[in-house]
Amino acid sequence: MTLADVAALHMEGSRHIMTQDNKVAVITGASQGLGAALVKAYRHAGWKVVANSRTIKPSSDPDIATAPGDIADPAVAERVVATAIDTFGRIDTLVNNAGVFTAKPFTAFTPEDWAANTGTNLAGFFFVTQAAIRRMEAQRAGHVVQISTSLVEQPIKGVPSVLASLTKGGLNAATKSLAIEYAEQGIRVNAVALGIIKTPMHPPETHAGLATLHPLGRVGEVEEAVHGVLYLENAPFVTGEILHVDGGQSAGHW
Repeated sequence: MTLADVAALHMEGSRHIMTQDNKVAVITGASQGLGAALVKAYRHAGWKVVANSRTIKPSSDPDIATAPGDIADPAVAERVVATAIDTFGRIDTLVNNAGVFTAKPFTAFTPEDWAANTGTNLAGFFFVTQAAIRRMEAQRAGHVVQISTSLVEQPIKGVPSVLASLTKGGLNAATKSLAIEYAEQGIRVNAVALGIIKTPMHPPETHAGLATLHPLGRVGEVEEAVHGVLYLENAPFVTGEILHVDGGQSAGHW
């Protein structure tokens, strides 16, 4: 199934949600992998997009505005949101996709590892989400989606990754807290907890070994992760959900 097929599938039966005029999505970590695929999927569905990453390049598409910079910097986070407002006039969805994953034994983590993981995964979520929700409050509508990991609930002995569990576990908790805090204002907050997905983070030669970490016996496709985000976009009665797209990894041991 191609990315276009995934977007088309979600558009059917819920087209009135995904293709309303002037819908705007902000996507962080948007220059490659899942982030770049999400930009394409939202554009395919007719949305305007603000794309952020440290290395994002200007787009020839007039309905894609780029806002380069490190999302962990509060000034960059404010600029990303300002770009959405100044260019397109609103924000309907924020996808907090930017993330750092470092797998090391606990005692091998360095202060630099700590700064990189907490900077992108926590500060990069906190400041841009705060700025976006301020705008969504004025609209009395909006949607925030975090990209998390199933390692939070099902650690794997061969993948020591306490910083991922610490930071992404914090995002899972914040997702539920924000969902309750802003439900009455029409703002939904959800997360997609992923297994291992074929992105540039994982070289092809590692895929066979990584496949064994999932009960379904394979690594996930980027399109399948996109599918999860678009499901939440098209599910207006869903908030506070941690949606697992992980080949069964979160279900238990096998």
